[in-house]
Amino acid sequence: MAVEAEARFHVLAVDDSLMDRKLIEKLLKISSFHVTTVDSGSKALEFLGLSATASPEQSEIEVNLIITDYSMPGMTGYDLLKRIKGSSSFKDIPVVIMSAENVPSRINRCLEGGAEEFFLKPVRLSDLKKLRPHILKGKSKEGHLSQEESSEIDKITSRSISHDSSSICSKRKAMDEESAQERRRLRLSCGGLQYDLA
Repeated sequence: MAVEAEARFHVLAVDDSLMDRKLIEKLLKISSFHVTTVDSGSKALEFLGLSATASPEQSEIEVNLIITDYSMPGMTGYDLLKRIKGSSSFKDIPVVIMSAENVPSRINRCLEGGAEEFFLKPVRLSDLKKLRPHILKGKSKEGHLSQEESSEIDKITSRSISHDSSSICSKRKAMDEESAQERRRLRLSCGGLQYDLA
């Protein structure tokens, strides 16, 4: 019964960075949320059934929370927020924006535009505790939140904080450093020989 109740809390995570998508997906799954990830705002709209190419079945998908990166090519997280809040079927779904940059004007713009929270990356398990009231809000607006579901959310968020996120953040940092080294490496070819210059 608990697994069934937990599976009802569905989070749509949107980020163009594979590394950040994997991190947020892992953190949310550790917290027992059902997670769907997409790599762009347009794919998020398609998943929600809000794009021109969406099928009717897609509009029946239940999502309890959307967490999106701010800086993405094509459609920013703010643009996605505005489309969701402008939709009659998804306007009450809580939206959380994440960004690696701490820009007060950006944060204020998103919060004033309807975002429930603004997280700085990398997102940590402790940030997930802040999602609880927003999921409760989304569920109660749908009229589906029971006392049992409320206690399940309490259990989920309590468990998520008890896990150690330092290993996840360490892995991400190591991957970031490795990719930065690769970007700096310059490869030269001369007479069939290759030289790596750092």
